[in-house]
Amino acid sequence: MSGPYFMGIDGGGSRLRIAIVSEDLSPARSHVCGSANPSLIGREAAQALIRQAIAAALREANLAPGSIGAAAIGIAGAAQAHSRDWLLETARTALPRSLLAPSSDMEIALVGAHGGRRGMLLLAGTGSAVYGIAADGSDLQIGGWGYLLGDPGSGYWIGMRLLRHIAAQADSGAPIDERSLCRQCLDQLGLSHPRDLIAWLYRKEDKPVASVAGLAKLAMQAAEAGDDCAAAIISDAADALARQADLMRRRLNSPDAPIAFAGGLLDHDNPLSISLARMLGMNERPIAKHSPVIGGAILAIQAWQNRGMP
Repeated sequence: MSGPYFMGIDGGGSRLRIAIVSEDLSPARSHVCGSANPSLIGREAAQALIRQAIAAALREANLAPGSIGAAAIGIAGAAQAHSRDWLLETARTALPRSLLAPSSDMEIALVGAHGGRRGMLLLAGTGSAVYGIAADGSDLQIGGWGYLLGDPGSGYWIGMRLLRHIAAQADSGAPIDERSLCRQCLDQLGLSHPRDLIAWLYRKEDKPVASVAGLAKLAMQAAEAGDDCAAAIISDAADALARQADLMRRRLNSPDAPIAFAGGLLDHDNPLSISLARMLGMNERPIAKHSPVIGGAILAIQAWQNRGMP
């Protein structure tokens, strides 16, 4: 690569990813570590992790901080609309000479998926949200309230539906077969009895958000295998996400806005992504042009190219 270089910083719900690219987007150097969501681990811990990850990415690319012309940063739980100063402070320490473009995890994902700042993004991973860009360039987000307030159709939402199913089965007195979906869920969580869920779920420290969301994979597998309960949960999840997308189209006044999928539940073919695509009138799951972290790099490049413009 020949400089200047550009950095995308993508802090999703479960992973922090950093990519360093040249102006033509290739080749990319990347670094991945744990969640930097300040809503989950606290702002101080998130700030430290992001700075450490930036330093590690630079070391792995054998570059000095001054080699980065511009960087765009989007962190779940810290969108630039309400956390601009924090994002700038976080990145400025690690990249003191770089042009910084504070963003959001949703914006960089949309830019990556479409290759530009346009259209809609439907995201479902640990959480869920819909993000859109209006014709005048303004942005709009629906959902993304976090696991306590909603995020319908997300991994956490699916996982909680499974846990409620376990509780209902236990209350009904129905036996939990060793090969049942309920037993698979308990085994994955390392629990022996349905009542063990109470202490596990309501503990004060180390909230098991990721573990609950991880149950979504079991639901997908069970749905594919013909489990009626799992199939119903996945169908409800797809319906919830489709309704969010329809609402976004109405609010953007753009019924034909292109839709991209993102997040761990929608970035590959599975019962949820396929069902959702059909509900939205698509013949197949839309394939993102680039990953969210590359979307961040694209925003960084655009900021660099537009520097000095009014």
